[in-house]
Amino acid sequence: MPLPLVLVHGHPFDHTMWAPQIAAFSADRRVITPDLRGYGASPAAGDLAEVTELSVFARDIEELLDTLGVERCVLGGLSMGGQIVMECCARFPGRIGGVLLADTFAAPETREGRRGREEMADRLLREGMAGYADEVLYRMVAPDADPGVAAHVHRMMTRTDPRGAAAALRGRARRPDYRPLLPRVTVPALVVVGALDTYTPVSDARSLHGLLPGSALVVVEGAAHLPNLERPEEFNAALAGFLRRVDSGR
Repeated sequence: MPLPLVLVHGHPFDHTMWAPQIAAFSADRRVITPDLRGYGASPAAGDLAEVTELSVFARDIEELLDTLGVERCVLGGLSMGGQIVMECCARFPGRIGGVLLADTFAAPETREGRRGREEMADRLLREGMAGYADEVLYRMVAPDADPGVAAHVHRMMTRTDPRGAAAALRGRARRPDYRPLLPRVTVPALVVVGALDTYTPVSDARSLHGLLPGSALVVVEGAAHLPNLERPEEFNAALAGFLRRVDSGR
């Protein structure tokens, strides 16, 4: 049996961002797409939880694998989800048979970046998600993205609990440097990025690719921060080839 595929969504989305991948791959393998705590149908960690660090999300993933009886999997994530995957690689590497990192980066936050995330967390708690969603929609997806895809992305953002989003932003502001970890990730790895991504540009993907031994890099033309939704055919083709590589090496 092929390894289960576990896909971790980014901020401020939910598991439905992986709808094209669920449709494409669930016939041949188990596909697991959780809602992270504070996102989608998963409640925030109580009214007093002001910070959710990436290590907490990684522990949640590990506990989910235990609950579902998954001993080993292919683990993928996009943006914040990719950073959670890197944290998982540090926490339980023996359970991971392949790694997908999409539109993400490994460096720690800068001083300016920490300040910006804290300020955004305050804003989301004060104003809610709607104004933020309006502002960033056409950075999340390309300006000429399919209207249905853009509407889906906007809907995910506006439905996100501001408490969960704010807590995650504060946690990401405190994240460690994952760059020393990556050369020790020796399982097959795939790095994917949208060519038009301004949050995590192609240069960030090339840096990940250079640090991950034997990794493959795919740049998806015409896509911004969410190539799995914007260009699902290209993204799924790259992921399918990667999964074949993982399966053949077992």
